[in-house]
Amino acid sequence: MLRGRYYHNIDAKGRTSLPSRFREALQGAGETQLVITNFYDQCLVAYPLGGWEELEQKIGELSMMREEVVAFQRFFISGATECTIDKLGRILIPPVLREYARLDREIVFVGLVKKFEIWDKQRWEEKFQAAAELAREKRHILFELGV
Repeated sequence: MLRGRYYHNIDAKGRTSLPSRFREALQGAGETQLVITNFYDQCLVAYPLGGWEELEQKIGELSMMREEVVAFQRFFISGATECTIDKLGRILIPPVLREYARLDREIVFVGLVKKFEIWDKQRWEEKFQAAAELAREKRHILFELGV
């Protein structure tokens, strides 16, 4: 399980260390590669390779005749890059993805159970506050879903 928020730095070449809890979870699942891609709100999303392949299968089954499906594939799939986790638990985030997410120095890893997001620290803090407000406003929906 990938959960929690972890603050790290990224160097000028795009190298960063994965949070130790994420490394442990990935190693426990036998995962040594991630697939990282663009996500909404100018952040990145990272999947263990096995989880990505499952998602890719589902996306591949969608109709290419639907405009929104093609737009999603162009945005999401075209940015996907495999990243190897080195022996020190580091990954190299490609320049095009760093540029999209405006990752400079301080970044935040945000665990989302089967995947995680990578954010610029300042933008994450803004998004987190907005998410907290929305969660308060919409908590009745979670109740209706049995959460």
